Amino acid sequence: MYSLLESAAEQFILNKNFETVFETCDRALQTLLKCEQEDERSEDIKTGFCILGIQALAELNEWRRALPWILQQYAHEEKIPANIMLMCILLYSKVGEESVMLDATNVWLHCATNSRASGYVTVMESYLLHILIPLGHLEEARELIQGRVGSCTLTEEQRQTALDIIVEKELQNNNALNPSSSSTTSLLTTNSQGAVLHKLGAMIKYLYKKLLEPFSTCRIHKLFLAAVLLYMLFIRMDPALPSSFMWISKLHELIKPLWTALFGPYYHAMKK
Repeated sequence: MYSLLESAAEQFILNKNFETVFETCDRALQTLLKCEQEDERSEDIKTGFCILGIQALAELNEWRRALPWILQQYAHEEKIPANIMLMCILLYSKVGEESVMLDATNVWLHCATNSRASGYVTVMESYLLHILIPLGHLEEARELIQGRVGSCTLTEEQRQTALDIIVEKELQNNNALNPSSSSTTSLLTTNSQGAVLHKLGAMIKYLYKKLLEPFSTCRIHKLFLAAVLLYMLFIRMDPALPSSFMWISKLHELIKPLWTALFGPYYHAMKK
């Protein structure tokens, strides 16, 4: 089954046969659903097919099917793994349909079991940045940060950073009503964009250098999956969209936890 996942990923990257990729993922998940075995490796493979299937639907402009399709695999929102929930948040945020993930993510975050997941904080941050704040639910965002969920999972520094972002959004809203003060805010935003893009450029250069090193099976798989991530979150992003800066500014913060959450299971599965 793992070889089928690798084959589907290759079809996605090299042949861009997205319909075939989705059909392959869907059939594989149906097969896994019938299997009684539910060990760690099978769960990792299931997660891989789900992530690849979500991106295939996005490429087919069938993104509306993504969350319902995932719910077919896991039945309830709170059962969805953190990395898949994160993918759904980013997808629906990108297409401007943040409201689709509003209730689902809220249910997921308030599930006590999920609070122990390795990607919990990343999902919470993405929910704040890509769902609540863009929708203008600033008071709800503030309550989440200062309430039980935020207090139990975020450090004082993280909570303060999140609150600062909310304040900045409120200032932007005020600037929209008062254009005379918007020029200063625009200059600060441009400088911030340049700094983050410089960091992203360094990441890509690092990836290129690694490709020039002597190959090993482990390195090939990790670099291949890293390319998938960069492709999904960076190349496919439209920089002309007003919401693009939020994507860029958070990408470098998401790389490390996503690397562990998405790629670690494949490495361990391959070693078994």
